[in-house]
Amino acid sequence: MAEQENQPKDYILPKVWRWDAESGGEWAKINRPIAGATHKQTLNVGKHPLQLYSLATPNGVKVTIMLEELLALGIKEAEYDAHLIKITDGDQFGSGFVDVNPNSKIPALLDNSGEEPIRVFESGAILSYLAEKFEQFVPKDLNKKAETLSWLFWQMGSAPYLGGGFGHFYNYAPFKIEYCIDRFTMETKRQLDVLDKRLANTNYICGEDYSIADIAIWPWYGNLVLGRLYNAAEFLEAEKYTHVMRWAKMIDQRPAVQRGRMVNRTWGEPHEQLHERHDASDFENKTQDKLV
Repeated sequence: MAEQENQPKDYILPKVWRWDAESGGEWAKINRPIAGATHKQTLNVGKHPLQLYSLATPNGVKVTIMLEELLALGIKEAEYDAHLIKITDGDQFGSGFVDVNPNSKIPALLDNSGEEPIRVFESGAILSYLAEKFEQFVPKDLNKKAETLSWLFWQMGSAPYLGGGFGHFYNYAPFKIEYCIDRFTMETKRQLDVLDKRLANTNYICGEDYSIADIAIWPWYGNLVLGRLYNAAEFLEAEKYTHVMRWAKMIDQRPAVQRGRMVNRTWGEPHEQLHERHDASDFENKTQDKLV
């Protein structure tokens, strides 16, 4: 019986689609075809100007890396509180979170440094906002800036095929579907080839300078080739993408990247988990190995 349940069933296309909450596999309970809050839940607010509400998925890690990189440059105004949003518990559907991000996806940022709070949602928008606000990790030269933003938006448009496509059907779907895995594996490998050809001629994605393009792309494609995402490095023959691998390992050594990976992380080794970050000293004093 269990073997039959793991096999794909013939699908008869209905005239009108109806939501079956039990058909979505591992993530069924956090996906729904409607927007808006499901319950009242006030967001916590810390002492720093920037309030981040997130989880250490690749999209969340982009922002914590960016903030840690800004702090590493000595920009004190980039101090932040990182509040954990437990998506499996439905925190993203709380009224407070929906007020900051009506799309109910992490990460979401609230900037309280001015007279009026500014909300920013979507990871690429947050990176762009922080880069412009602090004038870091985005070139001033119009040509170079256009290149950086092009690669930033390349990531935003490409990663859904990697995460929602390849990652879902390869790792999370309740049964394996050859057509889906083949389709999205092909696209993922094409994207890796795009990056590999680009990085054959540049040190970083946009040239010799580290930028928000690297910060956006690395949590997805860097972690993928390093074997940290979907346990798929061997399946994708990641080692063949030598330039991507070189770039991924180089960025992995940055202290701010190592810190950013830890923030809002609730899985993995306890010493790599910092569920919430409210002070720089939390990396030393409040990782899970210190609290257990």
